Amino acid sequence: MEYVLLIIGLIVLVVAGELLVRGAVGLALKFKISPLVIGMTIVSTGTSAPELLVSIRAAIDGHPELAIGNVLGSNIANLALVLGLSTMLLPIAINRTTKTLDWPIMLLASVLFYLFGLNRNFDWWEGLIYVLGLVTFNFYLFWKSMRDNKSALIDDVDLEEDAKLNLPKSIIYILIGIVGLTFGAKWLLNGAVDIATNFGVTEHIIGVTIIAFGTSIPELITSVMAALKKQTDISVGNLIGSNIFNLMAVLGITSLIKEIPISDQVMQNDVFWMLGIALLLFPLMAVKNRIGRLSGAILFASYCIYIYFVVS
Repeated sequence: MEYVLLIIGLIVLVVAGELLVRGAVGLALKFKISPLVIGMTIVSTGTSAPELLVSIRAAIDGHPELAIGNVLGSNIANLALVLGLSTMLLPIAINRTTKTLDWPIMLLASVLFYLFGLNRNFDWWEGLIYVLGLVTFNFYLFWKSMRDNKSALIDDVDLEEDAKLNLPKSIIYILIGIVGLTFGAKWLLNGAVDIATNFGVTEHIIGVTIIAFGTSIPELITSVMAALKKQTDISVGNLIGSNIFNLMAVLGITSLIKEIPISDQVMQNDVFWMLGIALLLFPLMAVKNRIGRLSGAILFASYCIYIYFVVS
């Protein structure tokens, strides 16, 4: 039964995440928000909603290892696995803002997690710093988009299908997505905990592998489809935005609800992988202002190595 719950939970999360993203993008297009900002905020928030629901549920139910492992594992998977696979399919040009603003914010959030975790506990006030920082960053992105009048870029991006959504339909998609994510997170978490118990696998391993991969599926689908449609602003912005959201919103909001203990394994292993892959991304982006197939293969290989060390 636990396998059925796990699979159903994953499927519901993917479908609900897709509906939430489509509804949110359709809503954003009505207000003339640029594709890059949509990717960094609306899409990344929608595709990171599974991580948020799963982590909150895990913390409340007394499984902090799953909450932390889910976030760090997802951030590693987003850059190494998802971006790696996306760029292996189609090289992606890098927007200047991605290098000068988005990536530094992601790195700053990652370094802050390391500093916050030195006492092996993620406190409520640290979560508050994260949440306020994310609100400020998103407000700045929307303000800058409006100021620069980048809404003209929407004409160059293949978002016609989402643009056709009227306001009521967009809202309905968002509501269905939220409900689906709530139930999907519950079923996924219950199935994963039961499997870990049956096989004697630690919650940490389940969190950074199965749950992290499962909650990263919306990012994978969204980014691969964006790459195939040559919507590169959406693809890269979605992934970096998702990593920022995972740390600042998922951990931030979760810690406001319940403080999260952090294990030695996380601080001695996973956090350095997350920081290392984030640092690796910058030179890969800086070379020719694009991430090519070779760089994508390097990212993908780093994910395979990480998983090997986790399970070995």
